[in-house]
Amino acid sequence: MPRASQFVESRAAITTGAGDLLLQQVRVAPPGPDEVRIRVVAAGVCHTDHASLSWGRTMVLGHEGAGIIDAVGPGVTGLAIGQPVCLNWAIPCGACPQCARGNEHICDRTHGRWPERFGTSAAHAGSTLWGDQAIDRSFHLGVFSDFTIVRKEAVSPLPAGMGLGEAALLGCAVMTGVGSALNVAQVRPGETVAVVGCGGVGLNVIQGARIAGASRIIAMDLRSEPLERARHFGATDGILVQSDDPAFADQIGKVRALTDDYGVDVAFEATGSARLSFLPLHLVRNGGRAIQVSGSHGAVTAHMPDFMWDKSYSTALYGGCCPTRDFPRLFTMMAENKLHVSDQITHHYGLESAGQAISDMLSGVSGKGVIWLTGDDHVSHA
Repeated sequence: MPRASQFVESRAAITTGAGDLLLQQVRVAPPGPDEVRIRVVAAGVCHTDHASLSWGRTMVLGHEGAGIIDAVGPGVTGLAIGQPVCLNWAIPCGACPQCARGNEHICDRTHGRWPERFGTSAAHAGSTLWGDQAIDRSFHLGVFSDFTIVRKEAVSPLPAGMGLGEAALLGCAVMTGVGSALNVAQVRPGETVAVVGCGGVGLNVIQGARIAGASRIIAMDLRSEPLERARHFGATDGILVQSDDPAFADQIGKVRALTDDYGVDVAFEATGSARLSFLPLHLVRNGGRAIQVSGSHGAVTAHMPDFMWDKSYSTALYGGCCPTRDFPRLFTMMAENKLHVSDQITHHYGLESAGQAISDMLSGVSGKGVIWLTGDDHVSHA
């Protein structure tokens, strides 16, 4: 174990998995082989951060972040101290059968081979200590913390001038949403699209569909404010969902009315609600593609006729992310003003207000919140 003097002190937002959120001091070790220590500057707030409060695991929260390289371990090349970076939670090993197939987002090392048996791409054991006990980091990142330590594959260098608040959002909401449209569904020019849920991920599905050239993008949400944001990011139509419509008859009817009683080519579910998981199947035409991007959990029932005829259904993870391919592509789309990220940020918080940031997200007060962990580093880096 490294000597105590080699650790750095760090504030961290921690949960014990029983619904709590605690602001505590942790110690972060120097990086081991193939690891990087990051001084976190900005972290996005995601619905998964709220869900993880009740996962029954003690960990440092946060999985959407950007910062500055503080230290590099042996074997790390192409990365340097002082370099601004964003983080991804695909963390592909590059050597397993899935990575060899190009499926880096479902790397065997990171995710395991079966849903009931998780893998791990965490940094070395004991890399973060809470008191005298090792503590895990959410999605092997744990960015609600002044410092984090990650495997080198989690790190993507940023182009000059990119704001770290924008870069933080790329790590989950943007990658998941845009990737689901471009990589998973492969939306084609002229196709019609429906998106159920206009939070951080849903808005970026809409952006991905717009970038792909979709002719009609139908946004659906329970609240009018997200629908207004959806139009800003590319939706052509908005449907205010009725909460007293358990069979979704109103939504289905309105989508069909907008598509000449045909249904859309592609429909996405981005709410995190298990009961909505199969709704996209009712919105697509025969032969259409239904994509569940929210990673919702829980029991849900489907009827086989829902899949008729020739419909496909996919539970896509992380927008099919291949970090070395997709993050440079996102950077380019931002530089060309095709992908809008800064407009998504509506609220700013300090780490001490992480609980408030999550509450504002759940209530709909905020569109996308960013937690800043330093004073004046949140504009851009040349």
